[in-house]
Amino acid sequence: MRFIVIDSVGDERVAAYTNLTELQLRNRLEPEKGLFIAESPKVIDRALAAGREPISLLVEEPWIDGMASTFAQIDQRWGADIPVYVASPAQLKQLTGYRLHRGALSAMRRWPLPTVAEVCRDAHRIAVMENIVDHTNVGALMRSAAALDVDAVLVTPSCGDPLYRRAARVSMGTVFQIPWTRIGGDDSHYWPVQGMTELRSLGFTTVAMALEDDSISLAELTRRLDSSPQEPNHIDKLALIFGTEGDGLSRRTISNADLTVRIPMSHDVDSLNVAASSAVAFYATRRTLNA
Repeated sequence: MRFIVIDSVGDERVAAYTNLTELQLRNRLEPEKGLFIAESPKVIDRALAAGREPISLLVEEPWIDGMASTFAQIDQRWGADIPVYVASPAQLKQLTGYRLHRGALSAMRRWPLPTVAEVCRDAHRIAVMENIVDHTNVGALMRSAAALDVDAVLVTPSCGDPLYRRAARVSMGTVFQIPWTRIGGDDSHYWPVQGMTELRSLGFTTVAMALEDDSISLAELTRRLDSSPQEPNHIDKLALIFGTEGDGLSRRTISNADLTVRIPMSHDVDSLNVAASSAVAFYATRRTLNA
């Protein structure tokens, strides 16, 4: 590694890290430069383990010694010329806008996302995130999906990016472990009608998680998953669809889905946060599919 102590947060060599708390700036930089930012040694290590290419690192001086194994891994795979910009904790706070919990960032190269067919080739249970814009929820859903053996995750064109710094951090780096892609790419008209048609062509039963009059219970869904393949309502390959914060799934999604499923609630609670509801659904269906 090449260790370079920066004298000022205005150093152009760390421009990729500047103002990363401003979503608009980050949207401008990333498509142009093809980068994402991994935050914390754990997230950086998981990205490296997945073969993601580092462009540079920005590390607080007190964290240098503790990241020796990370630096050695980068040297071995990517060569010894990757720069590590070294800053004080105060400089890093000034640069990013807040005090980092784990004092390391890495600018990494984005990669071409696979097709839906490639991601779902061997999948039997997938999750679809429809227009979820809170990056904390995106990351939490990815983490639950990885922990509870979901085979793949699809995000709709208007959904938040799982590679956004906060999403990747909340996911604890599992965004680099679980297969995922964007269904329909950047075509905002592809989902839900064409997207669901594609999923059905791949053999998936599309299930909208929504509180509708005709919604079946989560228990009934798991019963159908666990039923004999000869039964008429047996479900083999499952696509669980979760909606955005507040409004939930769109009416078009609900009307085009094969089924709607609800999680029974008590004490007049009408719904759970999407991160919580997805974890419940993943756990319930995992017990059937992976018994």
